[in-house]
Amino acid sequence: MKLPVIKHLTSFIEENDEDFLVETIETLESLTEVPSLKDDELDVIGELISNMYGAIEVNKMIKEGTSKKDALNSFMQRVMGSIDS
Repeated sequence: MKLPVIKHLTSFIEENDEDFLVETIETLESLTEVPSLKDDELDVIGELISNMYGAIEVNKMIKEGTSKKDALNSFMQRVMGSIDS
């Protein structure tokens, strides 16, 4: 996951609507079922999906009253903590 991408997607949600990301995730998840995709292509799609889910999670924290900066930092700390485990 990349913080700058999640930050950008969070801004996109604020300016538009979370539904755009949800529908994009559904489309990308459907694409992963194409049998002719190569591993590196699947990796890129997976990274995009992960960043979108991250932005949705950050947006949820913002809606609950957390500042954008704190929500982003908290989310990335949780991600890094799960990687270290």
